[in-house]
Amino acid sequence: MTSLLPQPRLTETAPGSLDVTPGGWIIGPPELVDAVRRALAVLDLRPAPGGLPDGQGPPLVSVAWDPGLGAEAYTLAVTPDGVRIAAGDASGAGHAAQTLRQLLGPEAFRSAVPRGTRWSVRCLRVADAPRFAWRGAHLDVARHFLPKREVLRMIDLLAAHKLNRLHLHLADDQGWRVESRAYPLLHEIASHRPRTIVSHYGEEEVFDETPHGGYYTLADLAEIGAYAAARGVTVVPEIDVPGHASAILAAYPSLGARPSEPHTVLDRWGISPAILSPLPATADFLGTVFDEIITALGGGTAVPYFHIGGDECVLDDWAASAEIAAYQRSLGLDSPAALHAWFLRALADVLATYGIRAVVWDEAFVSGSLRPDTVVMPWRGPGVARRAAAAGHNVVATPVFPLYFDYAEAASADEPLAIGDAITVDDVAAFDPAPASWTEEEAGKVLGAQFQLWSERIPDGRVLDYRAWPRGCALAEVAWSGGPRDPADLRARLAVHLARLDAFGVEYRPLDGPRPWQRGGTGHRRHRPGVIDVGMVARHLERLSHEAGSTRPSI
Repeated sequence: MTSLLPQPRLTETAPGSLDVTPGGWIIGPPELVDAVRRALAVLDLRPAPGGLPDGQGPPLVSVAWDPGLGAEAYTLAVTPDGVRIAAGDASGAGHAAQTLRQLLGPEAFRSAVPRGTRWSVRCLRVADAPRFAWRGAHLDVARHFLPKREVLRMIDLLAAHKLNRLHLHLADDQGWRVESRAYPLLHEIASHRPRTIVSHYGEEEVFDETPHGGYYTLADLAEIGAYAAARGVTVVPEIDVPGHASAILAAYPSLGARPSEPHTVLDRWGISPAILSPLPATADFLGTVFDEIITALGGGTAVPYFHIGGDECVLDDWAASAEIAAYQRSLGLDSPAALHAWFLRALADVLATYGIRAVVWDEAFVSGSLRPDTVVMPWRGPGVARRAAAAGHNVVATPVFPLYFDYAEAASADEPLAIGDAITVDDVAAFDPAPASWTEEEAGKVLGAQFQLWSERIPDGRVLDYRAWPRGCALAEVAWSGGPRDPADLRARLAVHLARLDAFGVEYRPLDGPRPWQRGGTGHRRHRPGVIDVGMVARHLERLSHEAGSTRPSI
């Protein structure tokens, strides 16, 4: 048995081996060749579009289309004479190359290898295809900004694990993270804050008194989108509205439900009452900003999904506004909650003109009638997920437990500060996005799953690595293979796979606990075992759980 991760559907070993030396030839259709070469840059494969030069032996790698294979599916055959790949599309060719990369060994995950490096790969055949079409990671760059290099690196890591969605949370109370030429105050004012809270909920408030900020230019965003697409990863941008709006309103207070009230970019966590007005001027503003982001990412066909949030909205200011109440009545709506649902549907209608499907958090589903093609991300558990699927919506599983990776991996004082504990590798590996108890129709609505990296407690790329891996490896196993056939086997494969991450330079959390320099210590990074950051979790779970029609998760 190989140590491949995620585990392929079929692996058959055969006698013999293939000696591999960097600099070999690759032949096949250019689109497939490019996908393989990107994934196997360490091999420095040389394309031969006109055929091999005279006197050359067989190519090291040959790749071909196979119309009988589905999206992202592939076959890979390693023989003593070379590697043969067949794929249903370019993504499938890239996945085959990532499988071969794992077979080569950890050194294939380095940026460069010493001259004279040779590998020997055992002969085998792999036939593989994903269980779910949506296999992703959510990256919150609003609470703590991550430089472009970290986003590109995350894309490389997603591709290495056959994950194919990068959900970028670009706006929240604590920051706006993308340039706007139409509304430049968004990146000039809303992209930074003077300080950040470092104390835990319930403690005396302590701030670091250090400015924090940053944003991606539209050219940066275009680069991120192109880089991801070339590696089989789709970027899903999120502008979370109408709540979580402090940063937007710090730049453009006239768009708020209380237009005369000033706002600041928040320097602390939790739910803010700041909310955008639902009036036409706000819709016009958002339509323009959406267009800038969509255009930067390559247009509607390159942006099949756009997340518009809809979560944790405090509607008190809508109810208190005479102008908003009059607008609500003019639409024939009987409550602010109905107006909230109408507003999100109107934004989804705008996105539909580009051929783009809206994505929302589950409060938007609970609060009213969505467009039928809107995708729901149920973070509050399987109860609301099943309700959304039964109502006919496609669902991407995003439950707090076990897919919020801002939670610690152990209830231990050795862990660095986290929102709560504990979500383990085994918890993630045991998760099923489409449980057997669901009907066939309900399960068929599940597009897949993604892990969430909310960044209140993720200030930089080193902590990001620690939180994401190896739990992200387990999610890749769930989303691609349907989960490990044997938890002990997954552990054994992970032990091998971590050497690949070492070679890549990933500062993951070891399976037996943090390294000495990864521990929380006794300062502001100290973890509180068994304590939930009530301000960010328990408070809003308690308030919102009855709306979802499901029991609050055990926390």
